[in-house]
Amino acid sequence: MHPQTEPYDGGLLDVGDGNLVHWEVCGNPDGKAAVVLHGGPGSGATPGWLRYFDPADYRVVLVDQRGCGRSTPSAGDPATDLSVNTTHHLIRDLEQLRAHLGIERWLVLGASWGCTLALAYAQRHPSSVSELVLFSLTNTTHREVDWVTRQMGRILPEEWARFRDGVPEADRDGNLAAAYARLLADPDPAVRDKASRDWCLWEDQHVAIATGFEADPRFEDPEFRMTFARLVTHYWANAAFLADGELQANAGRLAGIPGVLVHGRLDISGPADIAWNLAQAWPDAELTLVDRAGHGSRGGIGDVVLAAVARFATRR
Repeated sequence: MHPQTEPYDGGLLDVGDGNLVHWEVCGNPDGKAAVVLHGGPGSGATPGWLRYFDPADYRVVLVDQRGCGRSTPSAGDPATDLSVNTTHHLIRDLEQLRAHLGIERWLVLGASWGCTLALAYAQRHPSSVSELVLFSLTNTTHREVDWVTRQMGRILPEEWARFRDGVPEADRDGNLAAAYARLLADPDPAVRDKASRDWCLWEDQHVAIATGFEADPRFEDPEFRMTFARLVTHYWANAAFLADGELQANAGRLAGIPGVLVHGRLDISGPADIAWNLAQAWPDAELTLVDRAGHGSRGGIGDVVLAAVARFATRR
């Protein structure tokens, strides 16, 4: 991994709807442009992402998506209006930021939820994307959300039962993400806090099969926990605000964009068929399935990502 560098530029971009999106740029001002799309939704762009890029070769843009990280207002505040926080808003934000920075095209690196956003963005604006490097792939379809919030109970029955029982009995057979979203909007702060804890505990548990798993320490922070839980449930309850199967169906729009897809065979949060099916529909993509890896960058996934980013460094 490359050394982590300090940003040489940054700020808050007014993207409308009362939202200010935090961004910063690191590396070589004259290098190849790249943008990082973090997971969650709601994780924020941590500096560790920079370690995939040689700072001598890349001009790396980190952006905190609407409502999280250092962007304002925070989704952790129950008064924050999430109706203006959808995939379509995030796509417009990225284009506005690209134009603000004077970037013609950029490599897009994304993981987990960031893959959903990256694919939606690239399909909407293919001329803005030079390459895509995606790992731990998701499309955030109804099927995927049902899998991770309900069907995975077949693998982790005890843990899932606790997760299910965190919502009122009347909601347990329905959309669990939507049920948690309602609890996270409850006027009682104790109800909201318990819902955020229950949701984030399940998040940790369903990725725990990954090699070298460590519980996410950020979930101990009440503010982060609430922001994360509120955004994830908002997006999952609405299947990313996309037509179901849209990203797979529109994969042909990525023609001519080189892509590297990296996925762990042991990823139970996002089964490997998500990445495999996308690769079949996108001839310019190459897929690597990492045998001993789960969800995230461990188990050898990070090595493949690092090599792909290095390979694209000289491609203009």
